[in-house]
Amino acid sequence: MTDVTSDEHNLTVIDLGRMDYASALGVQLRAVEWVKAGRETPARPEFLLLVEHDPPVITVGRGGDQQNIRHSRDALGAQGVELHESSRGGDVTYHGPGQLVVYPIIDLAQHGRDVHRYLRDLEETVIRLLGRYDLDGRRDPDYTGVWIGREKVCAIGVAITRWVTYHGVALNVTTDLDRFDLIVPCGIHDRGVTSLATLLGRDVKLKSVATDFVATFAEVFGFAAVTEAPPDGI
Repeated sequence: MTDVTSDEHNLTVIDLGRMDYASALGVQLRAVEWVKAGRETPARPEFLLLVEHDPPVITVGRGGDQQNIRHSRDALGAQGVELHESSRGGDVTYHGPGQLVVYPIIDLAQHGRDVHRYLRDLEETVIRLLGRYDLDGRRDPDYTGVWIGREKVCAIGVAITRWVTYHGVALNVTTDLDRFDLIVPCGIHDRGVTSLATLLGRDVKLKSVATDFVATFAEVFGFAAVTEAPPDGI
């Protein structure tokens, strides 16, 4: 884990609220260009984008298997679910209301230039977050993500361009888990999915979880200060 604080590492958090996948991708790509352009300046901008995807969407990562989608595009559309190919790693996943999706747009040149460590640090962020709710999140040696037993609570899929990250983390908070029946989640046939609300047996406020995620992310990645900006800040 990073856990090293530097006055040069300042994080800007932007809450996009509910937003469709394509629009959120556009914000990500603009933020990527901001980070690239600013890496040689004193400001060194880095971002954390928070979003719930609405309408719901199924995304297929680089090299993902379309056979892990159990319905045609038209059948998904009839259920109000979009389908998009994605530049992230990983296979097939679902995003929708009740799920906290976090897109870190950070410069790995400032965080070790180590993609493997970056993935482990994302997992560590979620594991520490779950610990705040007295849940024992674990890594799995065979699969990226965070698990409670044999059920995945958080999927992770990233993309990196010139050491700047995008895509990221999808944490099930109050997600409608039945929606995962539309796919073979992450192409894994013998595991399940779960959510914070299911694990805790009570309602959970996504805004509260988002606040905890930001604090834990800043801790793991060593950000000295966290500020907020409006959605039109990029």
